[in-house]
Amino acid sequence: DSNQVCLCRETTKTCWIAALEDQDCPPLNYINVCLIVLQVQQMQVPASSNAASWKHNKTKSLRKLKNNFWEFLYYFTLWGRSLQKIGGNFGGGVQSYFLFLRFLVVLNFVSFLLIAGFVIIPSFVLGSAESGFVNRPCMTYDPNPNTLVAFYEYFLHLLSGTGFMEDSFMFYGYYNNNTGTEDGSRAYNIPLAYIFTAIFYFAFCLCCIIARSVAVATGGSTVGNYSMIVFTGWDFGCLGNQATKLKQKNIYYRLQVDLEEERIKKQAASLTPWRKVALYSLRILMFVVALGLIGAAFFGIFKATDFSQVRDGQPGFLGLLIEFLPSIVITTGNFLVPLLCDQIALIEKYSPSITVVMALLRAVVLRLVSLGILLFTLCSQITCSGNAEASACQQCRYDHEKYPCWETRVGQEMYKLMLFDLLVNIALLVCLCFLVCVRIVVDNWSCKLSQLVGRQEFVVPSNVLGLVYGQTVVWAGALFCPLLPLMNTIKFVILFYCKKITLFHNCRPALKTFRSTTSTFFFLVVLLFGWTLALVVMIYSLAVINPSMACGPFRFFPSMWKIVPNSFYCLSKVTQDFLFFIGSQAFSIPLFALSCVIMCYFVALASIYGKSVEMLKAQLKLEGQDKQFLVKQIERLKLQHLMPALRAEVQD
Repeated sequence: DSNQVCLCRETTKTCWIAALEDQDCPPLNYINVCLIVLQVQQMQVPASSNAASWKHNKTKSLRKLKNNFWEFLYYFTLWGRSLQKIGGNFGGGVQSYFLFLRFLVVLNFVSFLLIAGFVIIPSFVLGSAESGFVNRPCMTYDPNPNTLVAFYEYFLHLLSGTGFMEDSFMFYGYYNNNTGTEDGSRAYNIPLAYIFTAIFYFAFCLCCIIARSVAVATGGSTVGNYSMIVFTGWDFGCLGNQATKLKQKNIYYRLQVDLEEERIKKQAASLTPWRKVALYSLRILMFVVALGLIGAAFFGIFKATDFSQVRDGQPGFLGLLIEFLPSIVITTGNFLVPLLCDQIALIEKYSPSITVVMALLRAVVLRLVSLGILLFTLCSQITCSGNAEASACQQCRYDHEKYPCWETRVGQEMYKLMLFDLLVNIALLVCLCFLVCVRIVVDNWSCKLSQLVGRQEFVVPSNVLGLVYGQTVVWAGALFCPLLPLMNTIKFVILFYCKKITLFHNCRPALKTFRSTTSTFFFLVVLLFGWTLALVVMIYSLAVINPSMACGPFRFFPSMWKIVPNSFYCLSKVTQDFLFFIGSQAFSIPLFALSCVIMCYFVALASIYGKSVEMLKAQLKLEGQDKQFLVKQIERLKLQHLMPALRAEVQD
């Protein structure tokens, strides 16, 4: 019985303390009986039947099979060995960037399979079925005229997404509004599939982000992490000198993070009030400076986008340069301003993890808002700044003369942003050849100048924001450029190897590392901000702006979303009644109530588990205090026995 065990345990403790203090205690036989009862209660193995034994062996075999299966899958994990090597040589902070990059590669590839299965392949099979209704002023659109084209213009078309690229499955304008076969029977509703695939694509990405956020949102106090690293950090399955050294370096960097965090906390706690005032004043000043830099970048992006749209249509490389001007200005601002913000974050004297978070916050505002300014400028020019009575937008509800297929134009802008970002990374890799030569000199020459041009630290915040920015561009343009997730998958695969080569040939481990769990969770939160921006763009495009009448699957509809109610009323009466019931209060209120009950159950369960954990912690703390008390008593008893002997020796 548990009460008897607790009684025996307390009695045994009392007897030991009494014996140490030379007091009376219960008979020794009673103590021995209590000890035997404790051992039996702790070591007793209940007898099991044949069925229970078979069930236990089955569970054990299934667990072993599961472990072997996961070990087998490890050899097919994307970049598994490379990520282990990166974590061992550069710490968990740098490794978290590459894990985040791998997550985006898988996300984009699965998204492409989704879009290809429901939109691209059916459009290819069904072919084109043009409508006979023609509205002449709004139908002037010829993306790829049958004229003689110079060879270099094919290269320009490839870079800008015009010409033969515009007249392909790459962009929105190529898809048709086909809903049946030639004999009139219904085969596949491409417009409906197009819009629901886009919605499900966004929902799928959101679920993946939330699932991964829950998976990495672990950790605890610094003391708990430190104890876990010390007592359970070593992997006894490491074989070979290389694996052992990588694991040693990984544990070293994790301990370095915890010790650095504790040092900065102690330093901040020891500041005098005047020093705190000076520190906070410095942080406010640096915040204003960073805000001014970001505002200047926004103004430059707005002017570059407006100039590019006004001067559009120039021939040759000059026209290509004008088309890429917004991409060039955005990439330049995203490269220079975060570098300055990183230096500002160092001046503010935050802890390494907080420094990464602050740099990420400033960079995410710059990158995402710059993309938002580009989209806002395009939208203003497409809709005549929202003035439907303007001369350019009066007839077709959008500027059909300048943007005969505005969805394709938006997709081209996103395509150019993604392509230019890829070209910049490849150019940086080419420049690495020169830096490798410099590194050979730097490694054998010690001076401050060599440190500036030699091996550099891998700056995680700016690189992560590059990934978030690229993924946000894909989300914002996926509705207008369905093949953009595939292009982004290829881009991220190339980027992984570019960054890996740069990391091992031109970077050194960071002097101040940061906690990888915190950074990984914050990476996903920032990615969620990008998803929200792209969701706003999609909702505005579906519900507000009139779709182009000259191209796309939603021509002749007042809005893209109008296809949904039109298709709904084409369904059978039973299906309509069922869908109406799902959207009615008779279904939604019980569903909401059931959701509340389930939520309350899990909250109560989490509260109970939390209280159990607190009780176990308190019990462990008391056990530790009891052991310390016993050790002190034993030391006092030893001193009492040694003192007479020492006195006798002194007297002799």
